[in-house]
Amino acid sequence: MRLDDYIEDLEPDAEAERRRLAKEKSYAITDHLEEFERQFDDALSGDTLVGSTSPSIFVGRSNYPDIPVGLLSPVGDEAAAEDYVTDGDWYQQGYAIDDVLQRRTGLLNSSKRANVESPSIASRLTPNVDDVWDGFVGVQREVAIADRPVDLEIGLDGKPDLGLDAGTDVATPRGPRATANGAELRENPYVPRPIKKALEDDDWRAEGAMTYLYRRGFDVYDINSILSAGALGQTEQRRLVPTRWSITAVDDAIGKFLRGRIHNAPSIDEVQVWTNEYVGNRYWIVLTPGNWEFELVEMKAPGSIWNPDPHDDVWMASAAEGYEGRSSYVEETAGAYYAARLGVLEHLESIGRQAKCLVLREVSDDYWAPVGVWQVRESVRNAFDGPPGGSDRRSLAGEYGEAETFHEAVSTIATQLPVSEARLRRKSALAAGLQSNLNAFSTRD
Repeated sequence: MRLDDYIEDLEPDAEAERRRLAKEKSYAITDHLEEFERQFDDALSGDTLVGSTSPSIFVGRSNYPDIPVGLLSPVGDEAAAEDYVTDGDWYQQGYAIDDVLQRRTGLLNSSKRANVESPSIASRLTPNVDDVWDGFVGVQREVAIADRPVDLEIGLDGKPDLGLDAGTDVATPRGPRATANGAELRENPYVPRPIKKALEDDDWRAEGAMTYLYRRGFDVYDINSILSAGALGQTEQRRLVPTRWSITAVDDAIGKFLRGRIHNAPSIDEVQVWTNEYVGNRYWIVLTPGNWEFELVEMKAPGSIWNPDPHDDVWMASAAEGYEGRSSYVEETAGAYYAARLGVLEHLESIGRQAKCLVLREVSDDYWAPVGVWQVRESVRNAFDGPPGGSDRRSLAGEYGEAETFHEAVSTIATQLPVSEARLRRKSALAAGLQSNLNAFSTRD
């Protein structure tokens, strides 16, 4: 079963099974939701959540184009609001799945419907927000472009719906949700100068604005929030973008920019294997001499929420691109492809080289709840923090490093995989094409 089909078309009993597994793995999550309810009652004044501090936003995609737009705010821990923002710091702090879920269950998603009429559902974008700075959507945009969490007052319609939406392999999980009837700023947020420039230039295409912000030191997490709020791009093209789509869109845009930066760079001159392990995911990254090519192969264990049938085989998926990149969206590995590719390209751009790259991702049944594609991005990024073979405390032991040939590297890694080398070669275009002779792909005609 494809992951897309499993996540997108969950039957009620399958969704209940995911919730059961989450509860079984961590009773602390249930306890945390009960504590949230008590804190919420203390923070509520009539129907207004006073003293709220919002560090981030959420744009949903249900009932598109009539979509929910939300302000995310911790309840009872406003002083530490910045710690609730999903970014690379979660990896650096060694967050486990429990830690991520507890952070997400501590965020109230106060949302309203953005009632719009889309000219093209295929565009995956919601129109008419190019100059909205008042009302709920306007407040949401202020939060998205601010350099720190923003103090707010949020009017609510009823009590929150407690419970954990376990999310997807792209977006992070979400906790309690409440219907908002309005929101007001309690301060004037500070907007960094580069964001102002990107916001005010309404002739700038979104891709150019994204790469500009990235070059000015803003990470993809910041850019994703700004894009999602409809604050980038040419005036007539500015749209609210569902969070799940904007995450992948930013990874893709920045990846294309970096790929362009290494197009004429010299190749690496030896085969390297880098490794990392985090929250039940293991990664092997093989770089081999030659012009840029990239492939991600995913393997997901049977008997888990990713591959529910315990008697099934290991679920495998792959996607690849050549020197000029892809012309179509990756369906099978979805957001993980773009996140992993970004981490590899950042490394190659930093050393001024290019290479062919094979990323192998094994998802074990220890990855019992999705925490979002950020863990793929950060695991690949941090695999390069040290000598080949991995020295990070989350990495596998450094039993790999340089290899004589790509075939030797793949054969060695295959002894650690849940599938045979023969099955890997049947699924992987790079493994099949390079397995016989390293020199076959070392130059381009």
